[in-house]
Amino acid sequence: MVPAWTLHADVWALLIALAGGYWWAERRYRPLVAPDAPKATGRQWRTWYLGVFFLWLAADWPIHDLAEQRLFTFHMIEHMIVGYVVPPLLLNGMSRWMADRTLGRPKVAAVLRRVAHPVVGFFAFNAMMVIVHWPEAVTWQIEGGVTHFLYHAVLFVAGVLMWLPVMSPTPAIPRLSMPMQMLYLFLNTLIPTVPASFITFSSVPLYPVYGDGPATWGLTLVGDQTIAGIVMKIGGGLLLLGRILQIWLRYIREERQFDEIERQLLDSR
Repeated sequence: MVPAWTLHADVWALLIALAGGYWWAERRYRPLVAPDAPKATGRQWRTWYLGVFFLWLAADWPIHDLAEQRLFTFHMIEHMIVGYVVPPLLLNGMSRWMADRTLGRPKVAAVLRRVAHPVVGFFAFNAMMVIVHWPEAVTWQIEGGVTHFLYHAVLFVAGVLMWLPVMSPTPAIPRLSMPMQMLYLFLNTLIPTVPASFITFSSVPLYPVYGDGPATWGLTLVGDQTIAGIVMKIGGGLLLLGRILQIWLRYIREERQFDEIERQLLDSR
């Protein structure tokens, strides 16, 4: 049973700000402050708005309402989207001039180079993934809408810090080399498996706050959290491994291009 539709005004305000702000920045602001800067490409437009779409999917009806009122599995889906899907899409969607004028501003970049350092980003994101799934933390999120929103906001920020060493859109915050990117993302698959295993294999309900509502789709509390643990373990891992595969394929392609250029130079001598 899906909860009745509810207007989440805070979510829609954020979505409108992200969607409208990007359009205004590219169509109105860029010609005034950076008229010679390359426009956002069609791919960047699509990627940004795809990130906005996934943010809406995670934070609005019906997934958000199911997460708060019915099943912990949907709570987990929310967190996977907010932490693993939305940040890289928004980072990839930023045009160079936009990134330079926001994330790349000298004072901002000086801070981000510290807090988005691979070691800091790694521990910040993984610690947050553990904290948001702690039973007491889940209870606080379910029982308080503002608390739920704040947890998601912090998880999103931690996700941005984790992804910046791999997908920074500005040279003011340098990316890792591609081999190090792959190693870094692989390491990020490890820590979440610990809470995911506890959630998946627990034989007792870890989140009794969901016991107050009606049963949904015939799932018991233990069955619900088992599915949620699988989503956390496999879903997050697949998203990171998929990105690792993309980096590896690009790395191989660039290495082959370099080898071909080197061969041509040797042949021309």
